[in-house]
Order: sequence, then C-alpha cells, then structure tokens
Amino acid sequence: MDRGSLATATATAAVGDLDPAVCFGAVMHERHVAAHNRFVYPSAFLRLPLSRIDALRVPLLGIERAAAFSFRRRDHGARDGSPLLPWLHRILDAHGLRHACDGEVVLQTMPRVLGYVFNPVSFWFCHDASGRLRVVLAEVSNTFGERHNYLVHHPDLRPIESGDELRASKIFHVSPFFPVRGEYRFRFERRPGLHAVTVDLWDDGVLQLSTRLGGRAEALDGRAMRRWLLRQPFMTLGVIARIHWQALRLAVRRVRFHSKPLPPLEETSR
Repeated sequence: MDRGSLATATATAAVGDLDPAVCFGAVMHERHVAAHNRFVYPSAFLRLPLSRIDALRVPLLGIERAAAFSFRRRDHGARDGSPLLPWLHRILDAHGLRHACDGEVVLQTMPRVLGYVFNPVSFWFCHDASGRLRVVLAEVSNTFGERHNYLVHHPDLRPIESGDELRASKIFHVSPFFPVRGEYRFRFERRPGLHAVTVDLWDDGVLQLSTRLGGRAEALDGRAMRRWLLRQPFMTLGVIARIHWQALRLAVRRVRFHSKPLPPLEETSR
C-alpha cells in the first residue's frame, strides 16, 4: 500500500459513526416494473453531528455563510433558518419518541455546492445516550418544492442494527411514474468506515423500485472537501439534471404518468 492509500485508510478508520465526516460513494436507482431502468451515479454527502455543527471550522465549508460548500439551516427542518434540534425534538415529542433519543443526532445530507442544493432525501440519525441508533427521520423533498418526513424505528424502540428492515407507508408524491401507494422498506448499513441506506418501494407484494445511497467515510477536513470540489464541482446541479433526464427517458418509453396529488396534511408520518 502506498503512502497516499495508507493515509486514506488511516483517516477512514478513525472516523466514528458520531463524528463529522464526508462520504464518497454512489447513488443507485433501479426500476423493476414496466420499462426496467437502472442507473448509478457518483455521489458524496456529509454526516454532521448537530450538537457540534456550530463549532465546525472546515476549509471550503461554510456553516451559515457563503463558501464553495455551505450548510444552511433554512434548507432543513422548518425551512426558516431556525435551530434544527428544537424542530426535531418537537417531532419526536409529538410521536412519543424523545425519551429514546437522548444522544447525538447526525444529519446526513448534501451541502450547497457553489450556492445550489437539491436534496431528494436527508436522513436524521437519532441515537440514545450510549450512541445506539434508535430512530431515523427521512426528510424527503420532491421537485415541486414539497416536503414530507418519514419516521422509522422498531415498534419496541430497540436499537436499529445494521441491515434491520424498517417500514413506512408511502403517502407523499415523489415521481410521476409511480402512484402514491405502497410501502417503503428501509435498511441502514453501518460498517467501519461505510455508511449506506437502501430504500425499496413495494406495492401489493411486488418490488417496484430499489434505491441505494452509500459512501466511505473520511474525516471532514479541507483535504476531503478539496477533493470533492475537484471531482464533482457541480454535483448538486447534476442531481436535478439527472432526475429530469431519467424522467424524460421514461416518458419517451411511454411509462404511465401519474398526476401530482395534494401533499399530505401531516408533516410527518410513520
């Protein structure tokens, strides 16, 4: 192993689940019904412990300020720039889950890149005081400017282990090529230096869509952010462009189009 690879491996091994991190990997989507379609694109995302976010000082990454990469509270939660943890705590309180989530909350998301961001989904990993994962909030956005949150956890609130399957009914419109029905099945994979989320959409016992977002964690520092900027300087613009490109491909193949219904009345479901 050369010195560069050794340095990367050492940095990866040193990044814990609750540490600030940048993850380099890929996103995969596979449509299993009517006009099979599969694509894989390179991706990257941040993992930010919310109790420490205001103290982060990382070259190229601005927290509530302009930079090549920037994190803004108004892109999440109440979307008004207010603190994020009180917003999350209100949701957990409303669903009787706060007592199980008295530890760190790690927000996994994409930052603004050169001022622009679109996050199809961000994940809020809610841990107990011992660092065990208990609840995950999936904050989903569609291209119509609407948002919805799915809360997933075990019915008995036991710790969520790597590979456990958690379910939530689909009630929010995302793609016009799928109706608003069925069930999401979530799996959260955590191995040393690796974070991955798999979300499968099932309807009437048939697998409709598989998605996976994963990446290897590195310390959140200037070296990692410079590499991100050099490799994918327009990544967030690319997200929205690729969504529309894949939609065009399905439209050309005459896949059934479902009109957008009204969004759900509730902000959060489980």
